[in-house]
Amino acid sequence: MGPVSRPSEILRRFYRFLGSTKLALVLFLFLCADLIPKTFGKAADVYLDRWSSLIFGLMALNLMVCTFQKIKGLSKPVLIIHVGVLLTLAGGVISSMGYIATVNVYEGTSVDTAYRWDVKKDMPLGFTLTLKKINMHYYPIPVKVGVLKGKEKAGLFVLNTGESFKIGQYSVRADYMEFPSEDLRLSVFEGDNLVGTADTGGTSNLPGGFPYGFRLVAYKTPLLNGSGLDLMLSRGPEVLAEGVSEINGPLTWKRLSFYNTQVEQDKYGLRYAGIQITDDPGKPYVFLGFLVMGIGSLVYAVRRLRGYKK
Repeated sequence: MGPVSRPSEILRRFYRFLGSTKLALVLFLFLCADLIPKTFGKAADVYLDRWSSLIFGLMALNLMVCTFQKIKGLSKPVLIIHVGVLLTLAGGVISSMGYIATVNVYEGTSVDTAYRWDVKKDMPLGFTLTLKKINMHYYPIPVKVGVLKGKEKAGLFVLNTGESFKIGQYSVRADYMEFPSEDLRLSVFEGDNLVGTADTGGTSNLPGGFPYGFRLVAYKTPLLNGSGLDLMLSRGPEVLAEGVSEINGPLTWKRLSFYNTQVEQDKYGLRYAGIQITDDPGKPYVFLGFLVMGIGSLVYAVRRLRGYKK
């Protein structure tokens, strides 16, 4: 009986080990050792590679076996939480099937390839990515605006962008500064009616015969509040998507998210933006897992408040 029963005993021990707390702790330590160093590297390096996916898969297997082993003793809220954790871990594994890509795009230009960090080379996007415009958002800037009537000085006004001043029958609002041109954008109103717009660089759609001209006399160095990218995705003549991408507000299209990671200018003064493209097929499962865990935790808390022990 000894030789016959020994394999069965080994299998039972292995089955118990698969669902054990010891294995869970070991896998958690391996996961920390894998992910913590990545947090100190480049942002694009923080993605689930095959090693990370293997750990997540083993953690999911560990929790699944543990759930089967203790299912009779688990309360419904705890069982719901287990299901939520399994969904989250499954989402992590599925996310490893996606990718992260980065590319620098000059304002007003297009690209159809990006650097894929999983394969370490440039790859076709399958569509054209166009950076239509870079929008820089600044905190209100103190400006000094000179007003001319013909060739005569009609006034000098000191105010912040977003504020207005009166000149004759008109109200003039200093909307925002444009960089790197250093032009001040202005809107002119007569009462509540918009007469037109102009900037201190000479561009204007004010009606002919409008009596005033505007000059930017001085301004304080601005503090950047944020930036946004006007993006367009196209394939041939077909526009697939258009929208604005910000640092914490990406443009999304299907499974892809387009993040604005940086805005810089080269030695010639031409502006370009760094764009990170993320394909994350596991995101819905992760969010669903969090939702299920939240429901399980809420049910558990309600049961405890009502006096249930489990």
